[in-house]
Amino acid sequence: MHRLGVRLAGLLSPGDLLVLSGDLGAGKTTLTQGIGEGLKVRGPITSPTFVIARVHPSLAGGPPLVHVDAYRLGGFAELDDLDLDASVAESVTVVEWGEGLAEGLADERLEMIISRGDGTDETREVRIVGVGHRWSDLERDL
Repeated sequence: MHRLGVRLAGLLSPGDLLVLSGDLGAGKTTLTQGIGEGLKVRGPITSPTFVIARVHPSLAGGPPLVHVDAYRLGGFAELDDLDLDASVAESVTVVEWGEGLAEGLADERLEMIISRGDGTDETREVRIVGVGHRWSDLERDL
């Protein structure tokens, strides 16, 4: 998941929104850590479960990473109260547990569904859906 995040970071630009979903322990935060490494932002990147959102500024002149955990939010109104739309245009925004909540933040986004493999190994299955023209070449780029 970390390597996928680093690779994905090379495709990301200011204004990009990633909506992550998947079971607890599926790798959403690990993916975000890889994105942060690839974007060269200040860390450490940890799960923002109790603070809801963290901003990681760039150390290399790139966009900041806004990392959000929507698990404890009761709906879009609570997400909207975070004023994320004020920073979406200049940041890369990753929303964990964002399915059904964060889609309203941007018309174009990556929706990523992460599933754990069966058994005791660490395999993951990741389904990536690009929404909007911005992601029309996603399969070629990955």
